[in-house]
Amino acid sequence: MDSLTTGPVADVLARLFPEAEASDAALAAEWSASASREDSIRRVLDAEKNDMAELYHQFAEHYLSISPELGRFLYACGRATGAREVVEFGTSFGLSTLHLAAAVRDNGGGRVISTEREPSKAERARRNVAEAGLSDLVDIRVGDALETLREDVGDPVDLVLLDGAFTLYRPVLDLLEPNLRSGALVFGENTTEQVPDYLDHVGDPANGYLAVPVPISGERGNHLAVRTR
Repeated sequence: MDSLTTGPVADVLARLFPEAEASDAALAAEWSASASREDSIRRVLDAEKNDMAELYHQFAEHYLSISPELGRFLYACGRATGAREVVEFGTSFGLSTLHLAAAVRDNGGGRVISTEREPSKAERARRNVAEAGLSDLVDIRVGDALETLREDVGDPVDLVLLDGAFTLYRPVLDLLEPNLRSGALVFGENTTEQVPDYLDHVGDPANGYLAVPVPISGERGNHLAVRTR
């Protein structure tokens, strides 16, 4: 038995995933119809550079969530590493948070620090985490990740999920890097060649990482890096 597929966590996920699909259906159709994936990402990157807060405020009612398959993969990563200290960049409504916290619970306890720029999303994520019975394991912080993750981050960190603003992947990793233990995993969701500073960094063994692409359910652009020193 595990916390992910039984009890309140499974019940909350069974509610949230259909909600996420319904919420984001129109947005997904718009993006796929208007341009290629690369063009869509390029527009997001341009908007991030222009006004990041306004861009993500526009997505306040959208889940922009992980898939069920990716959620199970994150849970498996957490269990395989015995993760007790996890950092998540990009909470949204908390679907990935639930998977990570379930892994931490099944490892014997610890903490998931998750950071979200949009206050309304953070509040809904807290309610979802509470409904799943995982509040004692989750610390959701609201604001700019480069500020919310500057202090009181565990040492060592076992697992990092990067699933927020593309242009902050490398700065957030730089901030957390001194806290990563040898063997820690860093998962970059929707990593793209259009943000080469992150991929170049984790792709160079001289920087202390070994990174591989991880296609899940046909999704492209996911990379898993292991800290090698």
